Amino acid sequence: MPLRDIALTVEERATNQFFWVLVEAADSDSPDAIHYRPLHCASAPQSSYSSALVFGVAALRRLVQAQAVRRSEPAG
Repeated sequence: MPLRDIALTVEERATNQFFWVLVEAADSDSPDAIHYRPLHCASAPQSSYSSALVFGVAALRRLVQAQAVRRSEPAG
C-alpha cells in the first residue's frame, strides 16, 4: 500500500471555535499546486488552536496506526 499524502490543519469556524481537519492530497491536473480534500474532522470544537492541534495529532496517529495494523494482517 503506497504512502498517503495527509496533512493536518486547524480551522477557526467561529470566534474561539477551533476544529482540527485531516486532509488528503487529491489527484490534480495542475503541476504547480497540491489540492486536498477533507478526510476527517473534529465533531466538536476546541476553545483554543493548540488544543485542536493536539486532538488533530491524536486523530492522525490513530489513522496511521490503523493503517499499520491492516498492512501487517496476512492476505487471505
